[in-house]
Amino acid sequence: MPIQLTSVGLALAALLTASLVALISTPVVRSLAFRVGAVDVPKDSRRMHSHPIPRMGGLAIFFGFILSVLIFLPLTQELRGMLLGGVVIVILGIFDDIFALPALPKFIVQILAALIAVLAGNRIEFLSNPNIFSSELFWELGSLAIPITVLWIVGITNAVNLIDGLDGLACGVSTISSMTLLVIALVVKEPDVAILMAALSGACIGFLPYNLNPAKIFMGDTGSTFLGFILAVVSIQGLFKFYTIISFAVPFLMLGLPIFDTCFAILRRVSHGQSPMSPDRGHIHHRLIDMGFSQKQAVAVLYIISAILGLSAVVLTTIGVVRAMLFLLALCAAGGVAGKLYLDHNAGSPSSSGQRQDGEARKKEHPYE
Repeated sequence: MPIQLTSVGLALAALLTASLVALISTPVVRSLAFRVGAVDVPKDSRRMHSHPIPRMGGLAIFFGFILSVLIFLPLTQELRGMLLGGVVIVILGIFDDIFALPALPKFIVQILAALIAVLAGNRIEFLSNPNIFSSELFWELGSLAIPITVLWIVGITNAVNLIDGLDGLACGVSTISSMTLLVIALVVKEPDVAILMAALSGACIGFLPYNLNPAKIFMGDTGSTFLGFILAVVSIQGLFKFYTIISFAVPFLMLGLPIFDTCFAILRRVSHGQSPMSPDRGHIHHRLIDMGFSQKQAVAVLYIISAILGLSAVVLTTIGVVRAMLFLLALCAAGGVAGKLYLDHNAGSPSSSGQRQDGEARKKEHPYE
């Protein structure tokens, strides 16, 4: 399926515009964060930084995205609903980064933001039937469309928020996810979705230099929840509308890392008799740190996992289910072997492993749960 060069050009222009705006506005947002008190002070064992660092950097991502979208896309009803919901999420994130709001009020506002997007027309009306042997290719949701869509949007919004535990992690994973959907949108000729994802990935790329370890600013809930919200809504526009197995599998591959980590966190907390919203130190990035990886190494591992899942989603869209599954299995096997060799090498080097673990034990991590 040939890709239209016009769509590629517009997507590239949207990406560059968003990247430039985010890059320029991040230092301004950083100064603003200090002024309003949106600063993350290390005070428990889940934080990985040793000195106060401003958060609320997601405001720069929002500026880059919104300006690029307004320039390159017409304001349809669905787009207005998504942007208005995104504004609500950003305002909520700003207050949370300054005042550290309780979980329940945040959850209620997230539902309201999701409803704004859903009532504007962004909803999952059909789902692919995962049973490939069934004569029914898809399920029509009917009256369940609104609650299922709201559940998807709120779930992904919080899933991206939960993985924001290391410098550059949530921003990089969101970049990989949005680039995945960008490529898929170009392949299936969805130019508006491609421009949306180009704007989002560009905004993340512009912010990333300030967010990589050692971070100069954190995106905070302002950024992580906004990224999750936009990815969730755009995945509805670009993927769930297809009545094939692709529309069922691709969103879960594209967002596989945050979805897996969130599901595992909920099961872990419930099994321990805790609230699903209570923060802990059991996320996948925590486990990598505890295994002896440095922050940069742990983030690189999770980038690779996200890229493997994203490539599998692209392959699934372009050349079919069987080849995509073989591709995913081959990459997972290669990653497993590489990881085993790395761990065996470190196990045989006690000086480097011990020094790294001792050094990391003295650091503290910032929680964006």
